[in-house]
Amino acid sequence: MIHAYDPRTGESFGEAIAESTDAEVDAAVEAAHAAAPAWRAAARPEVLEAIASALEANVEELWTVADRETALGETRLRGEVARAASQFRLFAEVLRDGGHLEAVISRQADVRRMNHPLPGVVGVFSASNFPFAFSVAGGDTASALAAGCPVVVKAHPAHPLTSELSAGVIRSALPDPALLGLVHGLAAGKRLVQHPDVVAVGFTGSIPGGKAIQALIDERPEPIPFYGELGSVNPVVVLPSAAREGLASGFAASLTLGTGQFCTNPGLVFVPDDADLVASLGTAVAGSSGSAMLSERIRQGYLDGVERLAKLTLLAEGAQGEAAWAVAPRVFTIDLAAFAEGLPAIAEECFGPSSIVVTYGDAAELPSVLERLEGSLTATVHATDVDEARPVAEALARRAGRLIWNGWPTGVAVCWAMHHGGPWPASTAPAHTSVGAMAIRRWVRPTAYQGWPSELLPPELRDDNPLGVPQRVDG
Repeated sequence: MIHAYDPRTGESFGEAIAESTDAEVDAAVEAAHAAAPAWRAAARPEVLEAIASALEANVEELWTVADRETALGETRLRGEVARAASQFRLFAEVLRDGGHLEAVISRQADVRRMNHPLPGVVGVFSASNFPFAFSVAGGDTASALAAGCPVVVKAHPAHPLTSELSAGVIRSALPDPALLGLVHGLAAGKRLVQHPDVVAVGFTGSIPGGKAIQALIDERPEPIPFYGELGSVNPVVVLPSAAREGLASGFAASLTLGTGQFCTNPGLVFVPDDADLVASLGTAVAGSSGSAMLSERIRQGYLDGVERLAKLTLLAEGAQGEAAWAVAPRVFTIDLAAFAEGLPAIAEECFGPSSIVVTYGDAAELPSVLERLEGSLTATVHATDVDEARPVAEALARRAGRLIWNGWPTGVAVCWAMHHGGPWPASTAPAHTSVGAMAIRRWVRPTAYQGWPSELLPPELRDDNPLGVPQRVDG
């Protein structure tokens, strides 16, 4: 049985949810697969907008249940429901635009190509740290449904009741509730990944979790794509020309946002060896306060991580909240030479409000060290001198999927241009994003038609283009 827990007290509450049996997983996948043909022919933009409206209409119940399970608070959770709704509306725009189909016509060779939905069910694994935006109502679900694929979600055990409630709200707006399945339990996740009707998997979580899913996929007779967003330390480089005002407070706010439980948390900060600057960073963090983490397991992982970092110099420690699963923010410091000597182990992600401040004497020494970092979702540069920043920026561009100038990495805009991915271990497929309009590309595949009669062509590839989709003709 799966129990809901209150991170503020550590106590279980509500009615326990039974783990899904193999038969229940099979039934959910097979029902979703049977619903797929009608869904591909449906007016999907209107349905996606209806889902968005349903989420907004049920925000009171949604955030209240989620707060009991996550302790993330009303403001954060209301905002996250709004973000989840905006993702569904964005994909309605994507479908109406039609550019995601990538319709291409080469008349001389008589070849036409476009994208089609993957022919099966998409399996989605919910994330712990976003009970709406990266969970049942998250971007993987929204983009897969938009592409024309039914979805079966493996709920995260940190918020089982929120998952059930979210699924019910979404199903109320779907033409067939079977288009969204929901299963619970570790064994159910394994069964889902290996079901023959599942044609792709999306995952947001830890590196070990991602490796475990990949191993299950490797056991399948037929391989399928795996789109995992995994670990990330998100290096931040503060150069000598950087503006100092607001730097320390911005760092502390980004580090402790959501108790540091963001995949874009600034886990490494490279700063000039300036005692006043380093002290200001420590003072800002010392003035912060921790709060409850999402689960006892995540809390223990954080405590293990900071214990591993205890061999470094402790720069600052914030206050620990009174909640049962609360933790204190901690920041450590080390010089660049010692940091480089400790790579790659020293830069391993510590999920939570923890960071390493790396001091350097000469900015010219940074690029060679930055090149040795593992891939990240983001990389940030603080500077006012563009020429000074150029070598660092070039090194970071090879190690991250999103580059930020004079800002902080936490927060990912849901927009057309967003790329939320990066080289391993940030993601398993660095060419793809899990946030933004282009997330739909994970759930489609191209088909080329050579010498094909017009009567059998999809309407999107006909010369008369009755649907008015963007076409690239003869280049």
